[in-house]
Amino acid sequence: MIRLGLVGARGHVGTELIKLLASHPGFDIAFVSSRERDGQRLADHEPAYRGELRYTSLDAAGVAASGVDAVVLGLPNGLAAPYVTAIDAVAAGMAIVDLSADFRFDATWTYGLPERNRAALAGATRISNPGCYATAMQLALAPVLDLVDGPAQCFGVSGYSGAGTTPSDKNDPAKLHDNLMPYSLVNHVHEREVTRHLGHPVEFMPHVAPHFRGITMTVNVHLNDPATLGALRARYATAYASEPLVRVVDGAPWVSRIANRHGVEIGGFALSDDGRRLVVVSTLDNLLKGAATQALQNLNLAFGQAETTGLTVEWAA
Repeated sequence: MIRLGLVGARGHVGTELIKLLASHPGFDIAFVSSRERDGQRLADHEPAYRGELRYTSLDAAGVAASGVDAVVLGLPNGLAAPYVTAIDAVAAGMAIVDLSADFRFDATWTYGLPERNRAALAGATRISNPGCYATAMQLALAPVLDLVDGPAQCFGVSGYSGAGTTPSDKNDPAKLHDNLMPYSLVNHVHEREVTRHLGHPVEFMPHVAPHFRGITMTVNVHLNDPATLGALRARYATAYASEPLVRVVDGAPWVSRIANRHGVEIGGFALSDDGRRLVVVSTLDNLLKGAATQALQNLNLAFGQAETTGLTVEWAA
């Protein structure tokens, strides 16, 4: 068994990752670190886990000395560096999957979007997990990227779980009731992330909605030359024909049909009369394919296991 530690595992994504790891045939949870729950039984908070493991509050040096094969850092942006520094110093062979944005722009790390970077993930020891919005944007754009003229406009709507567990307007159900809350409408970190990793500019406008989980991403692009809807849709079908976690559909995908599922649906293809403006919609669960599922894909690939080990891939009817 591959021994795995989790740091900052108290949030929504930590819960989802523990659910996946609890029944994984190849990984064993060696420690789960949370200062707020130090000493408490993991099973009392995460029913999917049935062992006797208790939360700990390991600092960076403690994690580096833990002897695990891999660690997942589920910390807020800006807090991963001390852990990475400590691990680099005394346990350089320990694999790290960082869920924050801290290393997504670092060329020495492997960017963990398997559908675009699968080969590089085999044996990788420093993996930056992509952002949830960024995953939806990149998978919606990739098949037609060579045809796009100018920046892609991306209108994203996320459930409020994407705002984390720290109380704010963006995860307050009372304030979100009957509401759609725009925020960070220019220079969002995921806008910069996608621009960097696609090598093409995007203009991203994020919003929070009253539902708990799931992202709808509507992508609008202008094309260099006129195209037909059939040819464009065929590009998506070909690009994702062998991808276990991507499904191309005809109609616009619904976020309610992707919630609690591991994959991405892409569809709703619409083309202007002149054939030069394409609109595509992608949906995914921000806590799963946007975070925990993707982290597990990356861990599986890094340790030579089948990519979907531990994942039950099902689609809504």
